[in-house]
Amino acid sequence: MCGRYASSKAPSELAAEFDARDETGSLAPEPDYNVAPTKPVFSIVQRHPRDAEGSPDPDRSERTVRVMRWGLVPKWAKDPSVGSRMINARSETVATKPAFRGAVRYYRCLVPADGWYEWKRDSSPKQPYYVTNSGESSLGMAGIWATWRDPAEPEAEPLVSCAVLTTEAVGGLAEVHERMPLVLPPRDWAEWLDPDNQDVTDLLVPPSAELVEHLRMRPVSRAVNSVANNSPGLTEPVPEKDALFGS
Repeated sequence: MCGRYASSKAPSELAAEFDARDETGSLAPEPDYNVAPTKPVFSIVQRHPRDAEGSPDPDRSERTVRVMRWGLVPKWAKDPSVGSRMINARSETVATKPAFRGAVRYYRCLVPADGWYEWKRDSSPKQPYYVTNSGESSLGMAGIWATWRDPAEPEAEPLVSCAVLTTEAVGGLAEVHERMPLVLPPRDWAEWLDPDNQDVTDLLVPPSAELVEHLRMRPVSRAVNSVANNSPGLTEPVPEKDALFGS
């Protein structure tokens, strides 16, 4: 699964990296090395621009960096609290689950990350690991998003939220946890984000061995267990015995 990750880049950096326009404005979150559910997060979306009357232009699309809340709140939800339980969606069932099937057809996004944290299940206490790229490029985690309006306040600003897709862990990553975020290589970003593409079945599969070979996994301090801790040091490697007793 994916329950914590790091996101330290400025929206302008993400815009350049994902060939998008920054539309985050004053909503952009600060660098966060311990992103947790319900926090505001960056996302990359591609949509047809609309004119003054709200009609989309079918001949062109625009890719933008936006801010969403992590934890999907479907438009039919009675209140936004459901989002805290919908931070992930399994790639194997996302196209058939009622809460997700519409989103994966029409509302897909990429959730950029420096890397993500995972906890080794067969260790006691559980050992946290950090998984990141071998270089400095961001990971593009496949996501879905939704817009929710409070029925009690229909004129209020809508809540835009997202979930990260997960898949079977590949290679050495499976030694820590059987699940991982569905990380898409840059060559698949356009197909995933294409607003006219309603069938992404071919992308809902575990990452290739080639992609995983470029990832690096290291033990980190248990300080990441607390959302109150937030500093670059959380991603730094430590000897496994020290990681177990980090403060």
